[in-house]
Amino acid sequence: MSNNAKFAEIAALAGDPGRASMLTGLMDGRALTASELAQLAGITAQTASSHLMRMTEAGLLQVEKQGRHRYHRLASSAVAQMIESIMQVAAPVVTNKTVRTGPRDAALRAGRTCYDHLAGRLGVSITDALVDGGHLELGQDAGEMTGAGLSLFDRLGIDVGSIAQKKGRILCRPCLDWSERRPHLAGAIGAVLCTHCFDKGWIRRVEGSRAVLVTPNGQRHLRESLGVNLM
Repeated sequence: MSNNAKFAEIAALAGDPGRASMLTGLMDGRALTASELAQLAGITAQTASSHLMRMTEAGLLQVEKQGRHRYHRLASSAVAQMIESIMQVAAPVVTNKTVRTGPRDAALRAGRTCYDHLAGRLGVSITDALVDGGHLELGQDAGEMTGAGLSLFDRLGIDVGSIAQKKGRILCRPCLDWSERRPHLAGAIGAVLCTHCFDKGWIRRVEGSRAVLVTPNGQRHLRESLGVNLM
């Protein structure tokens, strides 16, 4: 299949409303069953199974089997980046005095997961703090941890060296935030920092959403450890 034909296939798959609902529903990094995705998209189980099979064959999704159950998740961070970019293009343009970008849900604008890393005001604030503190350098398409950043992550208990040795994933890169329209931190570093925040109880998920809330303990640690002020 030529590159143009593959491009058209991916665009057509992502462009169907039912499939789009399932893809955006997986943007919090979870793996969901076909019935859960069917309910999310408002379609029958049979239709959902057909959609999921096509998206898996095209490389948009991957399937994990656990016992009798089959779970579907986004195939890669590249797929998540594509979906987030489409969201930015599809966001309505408001022509009155107040321009609101991204989701209408205030919780999603405040903080959310973008596949496996943090987004919204929370993600952008963390990124700004790392850059302002001399821990991270971000270009237009790539990023790099500084010596000070490596030391900071080492104090947090995050071994950047072992992460860098893993192949197939960019260490760190900017990701244009859907709602803030400024970069938040993506790549392997963004993913491990997100996991660290969950594991330490600094943030928690909002049930039924990819929004996240910062706990009181998290506000203190983010401020003291990373210089992030969310007030």
